[in-house]
Amino acid sequence: MSKFLYNISSGQPKRLFPAVFWATFESIARLIPAVIAFYGINELFESYRAQRALDMRLFLVLGCASIIWFVIQLFISSITYDKEYLTAYDVSAEGRTKLANHLRKLSLGFLDKRDPGDLTTMMLGDYTLVESAVSHMIPQAISAAFLLIIAFFSLLTINWQLTLSLYALLPIVLLVVRGSNHLMKKMGGRHIKAKVDSASRLQEYLQGIKEIKAYSLGGEKFSRIEEAFNRLRKESIKLEGVIGPVVMTAISILRIGLPILIFVGGNLLVNREIDESILLVFIIVASRIYDPFTALMMNYTEMRYATISAERIMDIRNQPVMSGNEELGKDYTIYFENVDFSYNNEKVLHDINLIIQPKTLTALVGPSGSGKSTIVKLIARFYDVQNGQIQIGDKDIKEVKPDNIYSHISMVFQDVYLFKDTLLNNIRVGNQSASFEEIVEAAKKAQCHQFIMSLPSGYDTLVGEGGSTLSGGEKQRISIARAFLKKSEIILLDEATAALDLENESAVQKAITNLVQDKTVIVIAHRLNTVVNADQIIVLNEGRILSQGTHAELYSECSLYKNLVDMQTESKNWKFTKKESIKG
Repeated sequence: MSKFLYNISSGQPKRLFPAVFWATFESIARLIPAVIAFYGINELFESYRAQRALDMRLFLVLGCASIIWFVIQLFISSITYDKEYLTAYDVSAEGRTKLANHLRKLSLGFLDKRDPGDLTTMMLGDYTLVESAVSHMIPQAISAAFLLIIAFFSLLTINWQLTLSLYALLPIVLLVVRGSNHLMKKMGGRHIKAKVDSASRLQEYLQGIKEIKAYSLGGEKFSRIEEAFNRLRKESIKLEGVIGPVVMTAISILRIGLPILIFVGGNLLVNREIDESILLVFIIVASRIYDPFTALMMNYTEMRYATISAERIMDIRNQPVMSGNEELGKDYTIYFENVDFSYNNEKVLHDINLIIQPKTLTALVGPSGSGKSTIVKLIARFYDVQNGQIQIGDKDIKEVKPDNIYSHISMVFQDVYLFKDTLLNNIRVGNQSASFEEIVEAAKKAQCHQFIMSLPSGYDTLVGEGGSTLSGGEKQRISIARAFLKKSEIILLDEATAALDLENESAVQKAITNLVQDKTVIVIAHRLNTVVNADQIIVLNEGRILSQGTHAELYSECSLYKNLVDMQTESKNWKFTKKESIKG
């Protein structure tokens, strides 16, 4: 039970106490009108038996009490409503924020293993179910349990035979419910998997819409999304079709308790072992205590489903974050010592030994898949190495706070992501406390001030999702402005000019030249002519360092590097040609 409450409350079970308390208080308070009604009906019986007139003063008191209690009940219900829903939304909002913050601290290796739609479904769909459970299902469930227990012991003091007859079938109901738990967990898990798959396929469909149009994959030909939605429909029907009858069976069995009560009570009444008023008390109480339990059973499927969602959320929240509590010193020399690294058990780096001196330019070159990007990601500590170690200065980066490492590193990659916000705030990502003047200065150094000022709203211009309203070169320069604003000692570049037109390439190259002055720079070089003046060039092949040195040294000593340079030189002379048709 404690684990269930911990999971459903996103690790804050104490936050549920006010909602549960007021829900229980409200359930007990709902018995008061039944007590008032009992006194009125009892007076009718007593006056009939005694052949006397009704005590109208009693009915006047009962009437006034009913009105007063109606106002009190309204007040209690209002407080209960506020406590339940405010708790639910607070817990959900805080939980989502904590989950997002926790994801930021996890290794990219963990996130790479997750289905792209999984985390989206969790953040939106799963938390919506948890909200619903916390807002009324959990308080209802616990208050119903308390009400049944309180009523049981209270009624025992009046008549034990009627009490046992009223509760006779409750153990059977609980066994039926418990017996369905395994089935519910299994089917609920399959349903959530189908939801995640459909969300992933929808995300894939929207992100790949250009390719879908270009290759005529729309309509009937693009069946992946259709299959995912059909699978979700089938799992939804199975879930409701199987669990629904179980719940209705439990409710029906519970309701049989009332006829049993009347049968037993009738016999006791005939034998003059109880008065009519006693039987009346039990009938009125039965009509009240069954209602919250019935409502609970009606929501049982959804509550169990929310439990599965809560377990999924807490499974992520319990994943260990990247360790480290130290901070980097003033020495920014980077050391790779016997570093091995694997993606999903596939080894991509083998025994890498490397020294990158401060304020030097180091270029990583090699064929596609040789490990260039992996080395850069390891320096930024997006992943931790499996064997060997990486040091910056005298610190093993595994022992350094990830946020501290990020504060000393700026990254400018080809695939730039801009947030759906103003250009001002997108540049301010590099330094949240930067003034407007500092942002403008960074933009000027990054060669983007002029194009920003040409826009109607200047720095207050809104950017489309991912930077969709800007060109590739404009996005690159905004990214470089961020790096200027951050003022980091280490710059990581995935050659940012490789996919740009000549005009943008020239502007970006000027911006990069300004950026890398007096910095430790590691660049993934796609165009080898841009790094001929690098202090050292590392040639990688199949995850190993094949050779390293200056451009002149490598061109004369490393055949792979020479071939790469020669192929790029030849490719400059490439042009489109159209074969002439051959006449027979």
